[in-house]
Amino acid sequence: MVVDDSAVVRGLVSRFLQEDAELEVVASCANGQRAVDELKRTPVDVIVLDIEMPVMDGMTALPKLLETQPGVQVVMASTLTRSNADVSLKAMAAGAADYIAKPSSTGGLHGTGTYQQELRSKVKALAQQHRRNRGGKSVAPVRPRSLGGSAPTPSAASTPASSGTRASAAAARPAPAPAGDGSIKLRPMPTVRPEVLAIGSSTGGPQALFKFLGGLGRITQPVLITQHMPATFTALLADHIGRQTKLTCSEGKDGDPLVGGHVYIAPGGKHMTVERDAGGKTKIKLADGPPENFCKPSVDPMLRSLAPIYGSKLLTVILTGMGSDGLKGSEVAVQAGGHVLAQDEATSVVWGMPRAVAKAGLCSAVLPLPELAAAVQKLIVRNAA
Repeated sequence: MVVDDSAVVRGLVSRFLQEDAELEVVASCANGQRAVDELKRTPVDVIVLDIEMPVMDGMTALPKLLETQPGVQVVMASTLTRSNADVSLKAMAAGAADYIAKPSSTGGLHGTGTYQQELRSKVKALAQQHRRNRGGKSVAPVRPRSLGGSAPTPSAASTPASSGTRASAAAARPAPAPAGDGSIKLRPMPTVRPEVLAIGSSTGGPQALFKFLGGLGRITQPVLITQHMPATFTALLADHIGRQTKLTCSEGKDGDPLVGGHVYIAPGGKHMTVERDAGGKTKIKLADGPPENFCKPSVDPMLRSLAPIYGSKLLTVILTGMGSDGLKGSEVAVQAGGHVLAQDEATSVVWGMPRAVAKAGLCSAVLPLPELAAAVQKLIVRNAA
């Protein structure tokens, strides 16, 4: 379902989605109230929800949509302003799965291939996870309709003859379900108290970070986080984490010394790494290298820089996210003697990044989010003075 007060935007977004043969838009709504009403009649896997709309805006509609169809995946869509970024983070804390930044004009929307690819990738990943969570069951296919605007642009694959083979709503054909935990080989748990905690996350990451960090309680180690987000979002994410968890949190700045109990967020558009100076002090070093795993910031550079400095005293946690960023960095961390814990599939919005490290045999534990926080808290206070 695509929800936006602009008929032009609804048409473009619908067309971008339906250019992928596995995606189908089955409803198009001009405001949040019409989206809630339509969802009662037309179950979907994913909703792309604009923030600023008349009658009922996206933030007001979000809890009503989640109540109407529990488990539906919602992607907040907005232009990349500080105000909209703040609202998007609040929406993710309230149950939205992810966000996507729209170009500031319809001309930019039409001409941005990166935006189109990001939109399709996020919708497909969320839809696949949604269907796995529902046991692979598809919602009933329905013909596209529009409420309050032009109908979604049809594609060749959206004809009635093929609609039963495609995902209904903006959703994807379910991928084969991953093997159960019995196929994951676990490594031994750490036997030494970690000196630093590194966290990688992407889709679903903000809400997971709020819960995970909030469950840690008092922490005396520095915490480094790479969350896939643009610059406007990462500074606000640090503010939200600080308010919700009572931990001291800020974007990492070049030259910042690592201080125990402080949480450092990789700034959008930069890789956050660390280096040790001649005096033995470890400091933040921001790198402006190319994206890795299509991400900047990326988890891999952070872990590669931490591993030789901390060795067995590096503890890494990989949270929900699509893709496999963090896999190569975790391999380096484990080779240096460090340990990796990962979020399980049931509590992940998208089990991509944690699945990659788990299936590679790099993890000492794969746990639900509440248990993950408890396990890490137990490790970080071990032998504490």
